[in-house]
Amino acid sequence: MAIIKAVRGTRDLLPPETELWNRVEATARSVFARYGFGEIRTPLFEATELFARGVGEETDIVSKEMYTWEDRGRAESDKGQSLTLRPENTAGVVRAYIEHHLADSGMLQKLFYIGPQFRRERPQRGRYRQFWQIGAEVLGPQFSGSDSALRDAEVLEMLATLLNELGIKGWRLALNSVGSTDDRQRYSAALREALQPVKHKMCEDNQRRAETNPLRVLDSKEPNDQEIIDALPKIGDFLGEDSRAHFEQVKAALDACGVPYTVDPRLVRGLDYYTRTTFEFTVPDGSGLGTQNALLGGGRYDGLSEMLGGPKAPGIGFAIGEDRLILTLLAQLEAKEPARLDAFVAPMGVAQNPAALKLAQELRAAGLRIEVGDGAFRLRKSFETADKLADKMIIVGEDEVNSGLFTVKTFSKGEQEKIPRAELAEALSFKKVSS
Repeated sequence: MAIIKAVRGTRDLLPPETELWNRVEATARSVFARYGFGEIRTPLFEATELFARGVGEETDIVSKEMYTWEDRGRAESDKGQSLTLRPENTAGVVRAYIEHHLADSGMLQKLFYIGPQFRRERPQRGRYRQFWQIGAEVLGPQFSGSDSALRDAEVLEMLATLLNELGIKGWRLALNSVGSTDDRQRYSAALREALQPVKHKMCEDNQRRAETNPLRVLDSKEPNDQEIIDALPKIGDFLGEDSRAHFEQVKAALDACGVPYTVDPRLVRGLDYYTRTTFEFTVPDGSGLGTQNALLGGGRYDGLSEMLGGPKAPGIGFAIGEDRLILTLLAQLEAKEPARLDAFVAPMGVAQNPAALKLAQELRAAGLRIEVGDGAFRLRKSFETADKLADKMIIVGEDEVNSGLFTVKTFSKGEQEKIPRAELAEALSFKKVSS
């Protein structure tokens, strides 16, 4: 019988790698809390219309990559509904903002999420069909300051802090402004005109984008089209005064905080809802991501709430590809041995199993990391297993249980000592801190 394996584009996360995932997520939660963010958890699937309206029907995500199905009613009279596994989370967060009337508080909403997303794209290093994102959104009524350039700079400074605290080396921040809706319309018209005489020289996807959504051409990674793309008009030449002023304020705030950046006039991001500030953090070559070195990205989306039928709620957000972040950390950080347990409790004979488990219970309650052997093990096997897993081995024999005096062997020193039961937890904790 053939072995059933994980579906292509998905994979299992196993220890000790999950320990790194947990550390990344704990660090993110800690940083976000310091900036006043609270966690939001939205459903894994939403109405397909949410992404078609919010992300954009002509984006690759909606046109090619979504997992969509018709959810039939339970009875013949029930109306079916088209549902989609979420390919990104911003649209879902804004949908929740509208549905739960968060605007009524009049307060700025700072929300973060950690969870899986789903896209039917070609699996490659760091890119999976089920992938994890860490993201955050800042939105609210205009009078809450949600459209302020300060919010953009604060989000970017927070991301710089997070990457630094995680130990990511050599990150680079690229910035651009894609302007207001009016600015984008003027720029799109200029792009479409500039592409008309040259689009036939481009790949099939870019020929289609040149007609349906010319801004997407700027996202293209097709090597043979780069010379044409580099010669296209730059969006900076089409920004209105308000958009220019907003972008200058973002840069001034970043300069004040010492956050380094470069301005990339081709950076438009791949989603239709972006306005004004867009950004992307990348890492150097050799950081584990291959040729695709983007680590995270995001931008402002001042009109998304209205697109989804909600009130005016300017906002800005980002998403970190957690899978790619982990690959970067694994490549950049020195390889470390998995954290060892504090002690291995080794019962000498099956009759001592209950006493060994009771002792382990006491030590775990004291905050120690403990594994329990089995009295059926031969003594040699207990020693070998303990040496692989833990710093110390506690021998639980009939004499130890009766006397309350336990033999503790320290593998690194090749020493052993007798410690009273009442002092075991403290002794192990002290040695754990001092080692």
